[in-house]
Amino acid sequence: MINTIPPLKKNSKSILNAAVIVAALGYFVDIYDLLLFGIVRTDSLKDLGITGDAIRNQGEYLISMQMFGMLFGGILWGILGDKKGRISVLFGSILIYSIANIANGMVTTVDAYAFWRLIAGIGLAGELGAGITLVAESLPKEKRGYGTMIVASVGVSGAVAAYLVYQIFQDWRLCYYAGGVLGILLLFLRISITESGMFKQIQQTKETKGDFLSLFTHKKRFLKYLQCIIIGIPIWFLVGVLITFSPEFAKALGVQQAETIMAGKAIAFCYTGLVFGDIASGLLSQWLKSRKKIMALFLIFNLLMVFVYLNAYGISATAFYILCFTMGFSVGYWVLFVTIAAEQFGTNIRATVTTTVPNFVRGSLPLIILIYSFFRDNLLDGDILKSGMIVGSLLSIISLLALWKMKETFYTDLDFTESNDETFI
Repeated sequence: MINTIPPLKKNSKSILNAAVIVAALGYFVDIYDLLLFGIVRTDSLKDLGITGDAIRNQGEYLISMQMFGMLFGGILWGILGDKKGRISVLFGSILIYSIANIANGMVTTVDAYAFWRLIAGIGLAGELGAGITLVAESLPKEKRGYGTMIVASVGVSGAVAAYLVYQIFQDWRLCYYAGGVLGILLLFLRISITESGMFKQIQQTKETKGDFLSLFTHKKRFLKYLQCIIIGIPIWFLVGVLITFSPEFAKALGVQQAETIMAGKAIAFCYTGLVFGDIASGLLSQWLKSRKKIMALFLIFNLLMVFVYLNAYGISATAFYILCFTMGFSVGYWVLFVTIAAEQFGTNIRATVTTTVPNFVRGSLPLIILIYSFFRDNLLDGDILKSGMIVGSLLSIISLLALWKMKETFYTDLDFTESNDETFI
């Protein structure tokens, strides 16, 4: 059941308001830290005494720990965002992952590394969802797509910044320290922003807020929530597997000078493409006044690029990096994916949904790696290329089916709440 809430003060007409700018900068630091591990993975593990195939195995373990943290953090920050406010989450999350960033630069063992990646994951989990929720509720429906596009495109460029910082410092520990300092500095900027008007309004009602379990107690709501998660999973398969482990794929493809392929550089190229993809998908969505059509287009393009990437035998290192850029562009629907999640649910549970959905997608990486490893090690005799094509195809097909069943949300007014007195039927 959907309930309307009393009329609100008219939303800000300015796309570049304080909420958009601060949310974009917060997501920038978020992505900087989130992708920094992939960039420094090999060098940091070598520095800790890990060699050979153990670098890949320990890398998968550390990424999984980070993603488990994001799963837990997504639920924690999402509930707090609806109960205590979007602003409180923006402050709390960035404080935790700033501290974790600095601690990551001090580790001397893999176990300590894993612990602080877990804590960093918990902190990172709150940034995007709270920021997108705040922006979506601060802009009129005709303009909120532009606002979320700015947040996403500025944010994902944090991966490029992480690579450039690593090229400058050439020291993985200093890169973590830099991320921690950036986060702490951002805390001071957040003093200038105010809470969402819709959240303030809902605080005056008796509506239940931040009830995470209510997403599972009603069939229609549960299926809608599940669809929001499924449509984003191909993004993280591409980033978390195909790009993060690009040196291994380059060797399997016989890329010329494959030994020179660096995961950090591949991530930087991928996320540069993702920035342009987010801008393109956001603008196309606004111009065509549709989230679903543009997202379907990008999902199909992404599937095509997975096959191109995994069949690019013998290409030059330069061409390989160009492929990484194009792959990133193909998953530039991240901005639409998060915006759709925000538009699907009422104000009393919007932060919970918008925070948990992208983190469940990120947190699905351990399961994705498990499925990918099963095909690679048990069915395809170590063939990482065929395993990638099979898993990529399955995830894309499932996502397209989930998107097909979703409603268009471009014109949705967000000033409504959802009743929590329904049961699963």
